[in-house]
Amino acid sequence: MMRVSLSLLAHSHPTSCCSAAEIMAVLFFHTMRYKPLDPRNPHNDRFVLSKGHAAPILYAVWAEAGFLPEEELLNLRKITSDLDGHPVPKQAFTDVATGSLGQGLGAACGMAYTGKYFDKASYRVYCMLGDGELSEGSVWEAMAFASIYKLDNLIAILDINRLGQSDPTPLQHQVDIYQKRCESFGWHAVIVDGHSVEELCKAFGQAKHQPTAIIAKTFKGRGIPGIEDKDAWHGKPLPKNMADQIVQEIYNQIQSQKKILVTPPQEDAPSVNITNIRMPSPPSYKVGDKIATRKAYGQALAKLGRAHDRIIALDGDTKNSTFSEIFRKEHPDRFIECYIAEQNMVSVAVGCATRNRTVPFCSAFGAFFTRAFDQIRMAAISESNINFCGSHCGVSIGEDGPSQMALEDLAMFRSIPTATIFYPSDAVSTEKAVELAANTKGICFIRTSRPENAIIYNNNEDFQIKQAKVVLKSKDDQVTVIGAGVTLHEALAAADLLKKEKINIRVLDPFTIKPLDRNLILESARATKGRIVTVEDHYYEGGIGEAVSSALVGEPGITVSRLAVGEVPRSGKPAELLKMFGIDRDAIAQAVRDLVAKA
Repeated sequence: MMRVSLSLLAHSHPTSCCSAAEIMAVLFFHTMRYKPLDPRNPHNDRFVLSKGHAAPILYAVWAEAGFLPEEELLNLRKITSDLDGHPVPKQAFTDVATGSLGQGLGAACGMAYTGKYFDKASYRVYCMLGDGELSEGSVWEAMAFASIYKLDNLIAILDINRLGQSDPTPLQHQVDIYQKRCESFGWHAVIVDGHSVEELCKAFGQAKHQPTAIIAKTFKGRGIPGIEDKDAWHGKPLPKNMADQIVQEIYNQIQSQKKILVTPPQEDAPSVNITNIRMPSPPSYKVGDKIATRKAYGQALAKLGRAHDRIIALDGDTKNSTFSEIFRKEHPDRFIECYIAEQNMVSVAVGCATRNRTVPFCSAFGAFFTRAFDQIRMAAISESNINFCGSHCGVSIGEDGPSQMALEDLAMFRSIPTATIFYPSDAVSTEKAVELAANTKGICFIRTSRPENAIIYNNNEDFQIKQAKVVLKSKDDQVTVIGAGVTLHEALAAADLLKKEKINIRVLDPFTIKPLDRNLILESARATKGRIVTVEDHYYEGGIGEAVSSALVGEPGITVSRLAVGEVPRSGKPAELLKMFGIDRDAIAQAVRDLVAKA
């Protein structure tokens, strides 16, 4: 077994693995409590390898523990193997994908928060970071979060091996500075020789009433003559002749082949079932009443929270705008204030969702999720089931101006392979979107608006993913108009204007932008002489117009006229901005007239 594990030196990132060898050995065969043949057991201690490029050593310890067949290690990075170049959850021992550096600790915070406050269990969470990724601001967002919430069940191990990918790290081996930084963030920080098993065992045994950082001074490429602590070896496999020689040298130093037994966990995590979560009652709105979908989101989430105690909410200090504060008032123990740190909020949510312990809903201004796009992208790679609500979409927010306007969010979430995008247009559909999102695998995004708009659906209306609604039709409609949110209401107003000119239009509410109800859109287009107008409070790129156009590619006789925001906007009243950027009722009516006139 040991010889096979050592043979990974001939594969990717051997030097990064060598610096962490003793740390991993002590963690997995001394400190951690887990069931080696059941890696996702809810009682197990958790481990996150934030420095994901050191994946080979993670695979080696799981082989040593008996979960992986040793011969499988030699299939590292092959298309036929689950042992990818960086950890991914198709491996049962990997909870979150890592490799985009700086994100592992945030996910570990979510796991630790869940363990301490939701599961109230004794499992602990360990996260190993490389020193290179400590330049990422998201690491320090996580450090602050762990301190604020006193996550004394969280242990971060900083592998300070001095060398980055292309250069030495900024602080190199100045471990005292790392210690001061960790302490200033409210952590207990201890410096150890990362190659001393004795020091590591002692450090991991210290129990504190705050998160702990083990600052391990190590050497990249430890034990490899001519390569240890030398630059320019990051990510490079050793030449075969060198690898064979070093494997033999290390193998000769092994004094005992005795198998070390892993200590099993204390079994005190509660049983959790988060399937088939349903609203306790139907919506209770009145057609014609006005309410903003952002407020309807908060009310719906609080209501869903009554149905299941594993619905949790996270926000980035915008709860009085996203209306997640309604959930907090009703379920304070299940609300996590992440403050203005959206990247960490997403990572924490990913951690909370691991092993199906919770159903997280993250809310913020839709515009601010753009800064967490990498975390959202990695959440998809992590096969995470988390939900996002982005409020304040588009120019319709008005006077706050373009920095607050979500105009790229649909494009961003449409590019995520596992994403479902809900764009509700009234309070009833918003409540249904929240319920559907809680039961949908993958990444869900609910786009909500600031203006108060009329309720158009009855409380018993059924909503499903990929099921659009025809909200207005007649037997002689001439154009299909597709709008969502604010622009759906503008389309209905445009229909009233056009009716005076004896032009009837069919108005569609897509409800989900991804997946799109292609069949109903095509059916409506064919019923209206192939003419479609899309109108959206979003930039042209990546939004509803492009989604509809791409869905209908190759269909003969279809014309799509797109209305969207075409430039960086400015402050103004919502109605003024809708008019200025050509997405109000007058612009819709004119686009319809133009299409009819062309015929």
